[in-house]
Amino acid sequence: MDDIDSFIKEDLGEKGDITSSLLFTDEEGIAFIKAKENCILAGGEEAMEVFHRLGAEAKQIKKDGKEVKAGEKVMEVSGTLRSILAGERLALNFISRMSGIATITHELLVMCKKKNANIIIAATRKTTPGFRKYEKKAVVIGGGSPHRMGLYDGIIIKDNHLVCVTVREAIRKAKRKGLPVEIEVESIEDAVIAAEEKADIIMLDNMPPAKGKIAAKEARNIHPEVKIEVSGGITPENIGNYTFADIISLGWITHSVKSKDFSLEIEKVFRHTGT
Repeated sequence: MDDIDSFIKEDLGEKGDITSSLLFTDEEGIAFIKAKENCILAGGEEAMEVFHRLGAEAKQIKKDGKEVKAGEKVMEVSGTLRSILAGERLALNFISRMSGIATITHELLVMCKKKNANIIIAATRKTTPGFRKYEKKAVVIGGGSPHRMGLYDGIIIKDNHLVCVTVREAIRKAKRKGLPVEIEVESIEDAVIAAEEKADIIMLDNMPPAKGKIAAKEARNIHPEVKIEVSGGITPENIGNYTFADIISLGWITHSVKSKDFSLEIEKVFRHTGT
């Protein structure tokens, strides 16, 4: 059972949509999903798959990644009323959540690129359990970077690693793997050591902007090719202070984002009268 099947089962359980089963038999209809606020659309592909698996037909009127205005139709759904209503909430949950993430990612990227045209806005692993790949996908749709998907696909040496090993020793050990090495530091001194050891990315964690600029400058003087990432306590309100970095990673875009508002409205119903 894949994610979408699991999500469908969560909503329908073993008995299915008991309300629609009581009210309808084989009536068919046409419904539209509409945006109720301006946003960057995401989650449409997943919403279509939900309806398809429940026996309805769905087609996107607006593609994921496009700007949508309040009131615009983004998807047409047709089929039995039972199939449409069975998928309604799950489809809307996908679109609402993912569009919220894509929109804020896009907005922050546009804002930061005014100061640093090469800036990267990256996600973190602060995601909803079981929904990470969709939240990270939404970040990408909004123009951001997914960063690591998990602990298995990238090396990041963090504070709790450095309780047990020094910055210098940690980088030297990690480089043996042959993968890019990123290290999180909390002081200018450790940023300098990381640069001396040729870390590929130095993450300045929870550093105030003024201190971060000094750490970035000293690290770049030693190792000009190093990428500087900033993270920790970054929000839409203060992100503009961190554009001296190459990468800004913030959990806010996945753990604190507000979903966008969409609705599904049935516009036509076809009743079978028989012969």
